[in-house]
Amino acid sequence: MTKIDPYGNQEKYINWKRSLEQGISGISKENSDLLIRYITDMENGFNVASSTKKGARSYIRLNALRLRIILLMREFEARFSKKITEINEENLNTYFISMRNGQITKKNGEKYKSAKDYVRDFKAFWHWWQKINRKQGKEVLDITLDLDTSGEKPKWVYLTEEQVKQLAESARYDYKVLIWFLFDTGIRAPTELINIKISDFYNDFKELNIRQETSKTFGRRIKLMLCSSLIKEYIEKNKLAREGYLFDFNPYSVNKYLKRLSKSLFGEEESPAGEKYRNLSMYDFRHCSCCYWLPRYKSESALKYRFGWKESDRIHYYSELLGMKDTISQEDMLVDLTKTDIERKLENSEKEKEVLQERMKNMELQMARVNKMIEGGLIIQQNG
Repeated sequence: MTKIDPYGNQEKYINWKRSLEQGISGISKENSDLLIRYITDMENGFNVASSTKKGARSYIRLNALRLRIILLMREFEARFSKKITEINEENLNTYFISMRNGQITKKNGEKYKSAKDYVRDFKAFWHWWQKINRKQGKEVLDITLDLDTSGEKPKWVYLTEEQVKQLAESARYDYKVLIWFLFDTGIRAPTELINIKISDFYNDFKELNIRQETSKTFGRRIKLMLCSSLIKEYIEKNKLAREGYLFDFNPYSVNKYLKRLSKSLFGEEESPAGEKYRNLSMYDFRHCSCCYWLPRYKSESALKYRFGWKESDRIHYYSELLGMKDTISQEDMLVDLTKTDIERKLENSEKEKEVLQERMKNMELQMARVNKMIEGGLIIQQNG
């Protein structure tokens, strides 16, 4: 089944490969040949580090790897006059510290927001290089051991349930449907979202099947609790065919619309999650949805299933516990503080019940004896 690629990552990668006849411009031939070999291995799932997942890398990942490693190759040649495989631990740490503190900036002078991503991708490359050499009987030192892979979590726009309602009611009809669908499902947007078909709905549009082949992690079937009737109405109104897609849009256009609408309603202020309301995007609704469902789900595993997560730390990453409140009640305290007392009373009650049952048995035995005696006396009288 064909999977829609909203950002054209496959096309970008294929076009890049077609442009490689003359090598990669801006870096030495040695670096160029090495980079092509590395990316080709990642495309086919060869020589990946033992500590990472096996198999071919996605087009999204391949594009990110090639762009970042090419940049590092150019930088190391320009700053240290070294090929990437000749770089040493001191050069490496000096470079990434300067990238983190803003001494090294982008071409436009802006600070790198995610230096940790460049560190992570260099580590992946270096571990591949170690594995390649190990197969040839050579040992290459791991110069990445002391690299700092930490980083600040990206800011995002937090909306309360009331703000989501306000946003949806102020939006154009098709965007209203989209907003409620994003908030209800917490679906990954646009990758999972844009691949939803009408045939993926079940039980009169009360359940949604997110197919395995369209998911980043695993397929799942979830219940629609907020937008079921709206989705049904939208499909009927637009006469969408069973094998047609639910939404047909350009992600850039949608995000542009959401930003403009959010700014008009909530202004230029920062939301509680640090990002300004005017920067609202589709993906922010995954965060907001997590905040909404977290206090409503009774089990952590069920919440992880809904969102397609394998690790529990994703829950805090996406919610930051925003919108949570203390829900302890007097009834909860009764259970916790008087549990022992209640158990003791129940135990005493059981003992009293046993005593009464024993007394009843004794009375029944006595009554049986009396009845026998009476019956015996009557028989004697009759015989006499």
